[in-house]
Amino acid sequence: QVQLVESGGGLVQPGGSLRLSCAASGFTFNWYTIGWFRQAPGKEREGVSCISAGGGITYYVDSVKGRFTIARDNAKNTVYLQMNSLKPEDTAVYYCAADTAACGAREILRGRYDYWGQGTQVTVSS
Repeated sequence: QVQLVESGGGLVQPGGSLRLSCAASGFTFNWYTIGWFRQAPGKEREGVSCISAGGGITYYVDSVKGRFTIARDNAKNTVYLQMNSLKPEDTAVYYCAADTAACGAREILRGRYDYWGQGTQVTVSS
């Protein structure tokens, strides 16, 4: 059974940091690109970042470049999203997803990933 489980969300003040984790099971993790997506209330889902199966290729949407860092540990079947300098507009439910497609702007924009987690809430507020 395929599972993606996000954790690490919470309430943080503007300028603060959080690290999200995505733990995967039930598929061959190191064959899959992992993406992070987010959805704010009343808005469409947005692709945030992705990392290739081997970890050598990463992509970030412009709004998070320089603030977020994606990394993966294939030995632990886990992907991380380190989020620094958080802003109120980063508030959303964050989802991780897995797909065999490449990690890139087109794929993250389309968001047609095979497997999805249930999401973790991130709230940035003073």
